[in-house]
Amino acid sequence: MSGLEQQYVQAAFASNWVAPLGPNVDAFEAEFGAAVGALYALALSSGTAALHLALLHLGIGPGDEVAVSTLTFAASVNPILYVGARPVFIDSETASWNMDPELLAGFLAERARQKRLPQAVILVHLYGQSADIAPILATCQQYGVPLIEDAAEALGATYQGQSPGTFGTAGIFSFNGNKIITTSGGGMLVSADKALIDHARKLATQAREPAAHYEHTEIGYNYRLSNVLAGIGRGQLQVLGERVAACRRNFAAYQAALGECPGLTFMPEAPWGCHTRWLTTLTIDPAQFGADRETVRLALEAENIESRPLWKPMHLQPVFAGYESVGGAVAAKLFADGLCLPSGSDLTEADRERVTAVVRSVQTAAGR
Repeated sequence: MSGLEQQYVQAAFASNWVAPLGPNVDAFEAEFGAAVGALYALALSSGTAALHLALLHLGIGPGDEVAVSTLTFAASVNPILYVGARPVFIDSETASWNMDPELLAGFLAERARQKRLPQAVILVHLYGQSADIAPILATCQQYGVPLIEDAAEALGATYQGQSPGTFGTAGIFSFNGNKIITTSGGGMLVSADKALIDHARKLATQAREPAAHYEHTEIGYNYRLSNVLAGIGRGQLQVLGERVAACRRNFAAYQAALGECPGLTFMPEAPWGCHTRWLTTLTIDPAQFGADRETVRLALEAENIESRPLWKPMHLQPVFAGYESVGGAVAAKLFADGLCLPSGSDLTEADRERVTAVVRSVQTAAGR
């Protein structure tokens, strides 16, 4: 916490307005929209809820297909199944580790020839870095396929000077406890389409019609954000720039300490914008480094230091077995060799030195 949150939380307690909705929620939506450059914003209980509502608004349902990045967390895909649709997993490219624009273009061209285009594309922006949005957006517009941006991991990043999440039909953000700013749990849906946000707001509030009594003409959900948590978000939003700077300092320190290790390669920063380095991630070539990713991870764990593999691609997940995948080798290789180092914005120099000392000790033990 930055210390700025307390004033907004205290205001919620002082007014006894602690339930979902309220002044902090309204202000958080306005302030967040201004921060990312979105015309309209809707505060919700999670980023997953935001993605679910975007799909519902687009009318996606049973029998439909949605193309989605395969290298991501399951929350990017689960809402597709919530509405009864089928995911098609698109592989990554190596410049940013995000969805490959050429693979998507080829997939949509083939689907157009078959006259069965997907109903949407969900583009995920990974680990604090924007995907290459322009060619993906152009392809989606060429075929009339809505683009939804999952920017849960990329708040504070830029693409050609603009925030990812604000290019497509809708964008979603997450304020889960591990994100670059947090409300403990929460999310935001943004769009330039007022009708989309208005409809999502209605659905998120149990789809209640504007009547004195409780009237419902469609199925709704309890997805609104607490006024207390929105207060936390308002305080966090004020230090977003500081959080990005701290994460980038972590990366710079790790790179300085480990950048010369043979076989160890950090996630690149693509040329089209700012990478927040929300997580410092790298790949380890066992042949050059002398040990594989898992050996390094277990060595860190032995010193009570948590690290994790990269996301296991969705096309390799048992729960999604049988769904179509376009490519997959790039994402699979990144998963096999990839590691996320401790990356909290409050890491100290001593913390980072503990991490790098363990990594170097593995390399030394391997005789490299």
